[in-house]
Amino acid sequence: MNKQQLAAKIWQSANKMRSKIEANEYKDYILGFIFYKFLSDKLEKFALEQGLEKSNFADELTEANGELVNHVKRNLGYFISYEHLFSTWLAQGSDFNIANVRTAMSAFSRNIADNYTAVFDGIFKTLESGLSKLGDTAASQTNAVKDLFVLIADIPMDGKQGYDVLGFIYEYLISMFAANAGKKAGEFYTPHEVSLLMSEIIADHLKDREEISIYDPTSGSGSLLINIGHSVAKYLKSADSIKYYAQELKENTYNLTRMNLVMRGILPSNIFTRNADTLEDDWPLEGEPLYLDAVVSNPPYSQPWNPKDKEGDIRYKRFGVAPQAKADFAFLLHDLFHLKPNGIMTIVLPHGVLFRGGEEEKIRKNLIEYNHIDAIIGLPANIFFGTGIPTIIIVLRQERERNDVLMIDASKHFIKVGKNNHLQASDIKRIVDCVTHRRELPKFSRIVPKAEIVANGYNLNIPRYVDSAEPAEQWDIFATIHGGIPKAELAQFADYWAAFDGLQTALFTDNGTPYVQPKTDNLKAAMQSHAGVLNYQAQFAQNFADFTASLETLLIEPMETLNISQTQQQLAELIREKVQAMPLLDFYTAYQKLDDLWRADVAGIAADLEMIQTEGKQAIKQVDPFMVLKKDSKTKKEAEVQDGWVGHILPFELVQAVKLPQELANLKAKESRLAEIAAEMQSILENLSEEEKACPAVNEEGDGFINAEIPKALQQELEADGIAIAKKADLTKAIDKHTFAEESLGAKLQAAYKLLAEEKTLKAELKTLSAELHSKTKAAIEALDDAEALDLLRQKWFVPLNTAMCRLPENMLAQFSQKLTALCDKYADTYQHISQRKQESAAALAQMMDELTGSEFDLQGIAAWQTILKG
Repeated sequence: MNKQQLAAKIWQSANKMRSKIEANEYKDYILGFIFYKFLSDKLEKFALEQGLEKSNFADELTEANGELVNHVKRNLGYFISYEHLFSTWLAQGSDFNIANVRTAMSAFSRNIADNYTAVFDGIFKTLESGLSKLGDTAASQTNAVKDLFVLIADIPMDGKQGYDVLGFIYEYLISMFAANAGKKAGEFYTPHEVSLLMSEIIADHLKDREEISIYDPTSGSGSLLINIGHSVAKYLKSADSIKYYAQELKENTYNLTRMNLVMRGILPSNIFTRNADTLEDDWPLEGEPLYLDAVVSNPPYSQPWNPKDKEGDIRYKRFGVAPQAKADFAFLLHDLFHLKPNGIMTIVLPHGVLFRGGEEEKIRKNLIEYNHIDAIIGLPANIFFGTGIPTIIIVLRQERERNDVLMIDASKHFIKVGKNNHLQASDIKRIVDCVTHRRELPKFSRIVPKAEIVANGYNLNIPRYVDSAEPAEQWDIFATIHGGIPKAELAQFADYWAAFDGLQTALFTDNGTPYVQPKTDNLKAAMQSHAGVLNYQAQFAQNFADFTASLETLLIEPMETLNISQTQQQLAELIREKVQAMPLLDFYTAYQKLDDLWRADVAGIAADLEMIQTEGKQAIKQVDPFMVLKKDSKTKKEAEVQDGWVGHILPFELVQAVKLPQELANLKAKESRLAEIAAEMQSILENLSEEEKACPAVNEEGDGFINAEIPKALQQELEADGIAIAKKADLTKAIDKHTFAEESLGAKLQAAYKLLAEEKTLKAELKTLSAELHSKTKAAIEALDDAEALDLLRQKWFVPLNTAMCRLPENMLAQFSQKLTALCDKYADTYQHISQRKQESAAALAQMMDELTGSEFDLQGIAAWQTILKG
C-alpha cells in the first residue's frame, strides 16, 4: 500500500469517528491499535518459528503454559495469549466486544518481561483508560473499535514500505485535523525531508564507528531518531550496534516514540526512553553524565520556560541562561552538553536565534568564541506544518579544529506542494555535500571566517554573509534606443562560449563596438546545428557510453545481496563523476532524476530491490490481484474488490510493449480511431447552423445526435423522395439509405449516425481486445524464464535512467537558448523603431482625416488634430 492509498483509508476512517472523539485524539487510538496488531502478529510469527501449529494456538498460547510464556517473554519481552491476539478479535466477528480490549490491555501489562519494562510499561495507556470516549455504551464503543479494525487490518506493518508508516500516519493526521479545524494541532512534527537532511549530515560524521549512540531530547513520534538510525546503518556492519535515547514531555507522544522504535525492528535492549521535561528534569546523572555520539532535536520554537536557579546548572553555566520568554538556546545548550567530544549535533530553531540580542546574544558569542558552531543552514519558509516562520538547522560540535562557520542559504531551493514548501532530494544532497565537504557554491554557501563574524557583532544572520538574491535586471541605454546586444550582457554566458568553441562568433556579428548584432532570427536552430554544440553532445554520449554496463554491475549482478542505500550512493557518485566531467551540467539536476526513479512510492528501483531481496527473483514473474474500492449497489458500502491483475514488479505496459507488440498495436490503433471519431463528431456539431442546432435530433450535451424526434424539414425532404416515415424508429434506417444533398442537415445526420455506429462497434471490440491483452499479459509474466525476466527488469530500470541522463545536455541547451533569445528580444524593439512606428501611424491617421466631413467647426477641429498628429 503506498502513501496515497494509506492516507485515503485513514481519512475515511477518521471521518467515521468524528462524532465520537476529538479529531486530534483519533490518532492515539488508531496508532495504539496498529502497534498492538504489530506485537500480536510478531508473537504469532515467533510461535510458528518455534514449531507450534497454528491449529494448536488456542490450547498452547495461554498464560497457564508457564514455560512457553517465559520463553516468549525472554525473546520478545512480552506475551499475548491466544484469546487476546488481534487475529482472534477479527475472527470473533459479531462476538467481539469492547470488554475484550480492556481484558487484553490488563493482561499485556502483567505479561511484560522485567528487563523490558522501560520499553512496554504503560505504552497502551490510551487503550487502557480512554475507550469510554469512543461511545456512550459498550455497544457503540464496540462498533467504533470494529470500524478501526477494518482499517488497521490492511495497514502494512512488515517494515518493507520504504517509509515510516507510523510517522506518516501521525504527520498526516496532525496536518489534516489541524487544517480542517482551522488551527494549529499543538504538535511539532519534523517533515521527512528535514529529518533526512539532518540524518545524512550526522551519518557522514559517524560513518567510521563500530557502535554509536543517538539522542533526541524532544522525540515526538520518534521519526527523527529512526531516520538517523536508518542513515547511519548504511555505514555499519549491523544496525543492532545503534543505541537510541529519547525523551518526550507529552505522555501520549512519548508512547508513540516507543511504539515507533519497536515497530522499526530496533532491539528493545537498544531503546532507552524517558517521559519527562527535558529542561527541568535532565537525564538521570548516575555516576558519569550521559554523553552520546549524536544529538538531534526539533524542539518547540520560542517556548517560555523557567530559568530561575539555572545559573548553576551544569548545562548552562559555561555559556549563559536563555531568557524566560524563549527557551531556544536552553534546548541547544542541553543538546550540546550531552555531546561526546568527537560527537555532532543538529538542531532546528527559528531564524531569530541568529541575531536576537540580550541573553541570547551573550550565549551566541560564547558559542562562537568556544568554536562550537560548525554550520548554519537557512531553510525555506513554510516548510513545517502549523508555522510559516523561517527556520534554520545549526550543526554544532564539541571539538573543532576550524574556527570558521559554514553559512548555507537554502531558502530558495524548494518545490511548492499544496500550501507548503518541500525540499527535494537534490536540495538535500546539495546541502549535505556542502556541509560534509565544506563546499562553497555561488549564491548558496560560504565559509565565513570567525574574524568577520566578530566584526559583525556576533550576528549570524545568513544574508549578511551569503547573497542569494537574483541581480536586478539592467537596461543598456544605447541598446534600448539604437539596438544591438551589449557585450557586457553577453558576458554572463562566458561559460557557454568557452564550452562551445566558435558559437558566439557564429551567432553574432561584431563590428568592433561594445555591441553585437544577431546573425539569425532562430538562435535555437543555429545553436543545435553548430559544430561546437554537436561536439559537446558527442563527448557527452561517449562519456556515458559505459553507463549501461555500470548499471549491470551495480544493480543486476548483486541484486539479491546488495545494500540498497549504499548502491544508490555508489550510483550517484558514478553519475557525479560523469556529469562533472562535462562543463555546464548540474550534478544535482541529474541526482534528482536518479532519486525520482529510485525512491518512487510505487514501483521504484529501491522498492523492486526490496521485494527481490525478500521474496527472491521469482517475484519478478509474479502478478497480484488489482484491488479497487467499489460501492455495493445494495448496501451502499464501499468494499475492496478485484479488478484484474497488476505486475508485482513488472508493469503490464512494459511487458505488452516487449512481449505482445502486435496485440498492443492493434489496441492502440482502435483507441486512436475512437479518438478520431470523437473529433469528427465534434467537427460535425460545430459546423451545424443555429437553425440546425435547434433541431430535436441534435443534442449538444450528449454525443451530439439523437433519434428522439424527426425534424419536420427532414421528414418533408424524405417524403418528397417517396420515403414514408411510419414511426420515429424508421428515421435512422431512412437516413442510412437515402442520398442527401451535400451540406444538408440530412447529410450531416447521416455522417453522424455512421460514426456513432462505428463508435459503438469499436467500443465493444476494444473491451474484448483489452480483456484479452490483459489476460495474455498476465500469462506472459508468469511464463517468463529467468533471462527474459531480467531483460524486462533491465528495461524497466535502465531505459528511464539512460533517457534521463541523455536529456541533461538537451535540457541545458534549451535553457541556454531560451535565455539568449530573451536577451535578444529585450533589445529587438528599440526606441527608434517605436518612435518611427508612432510617427507613421500618426501620419496615416492624419491622412485618413482628410476624408472626414462636417460643419465648419468640425473641420477646424479636425485640422487642429491633424497638425498635432503631423508634429
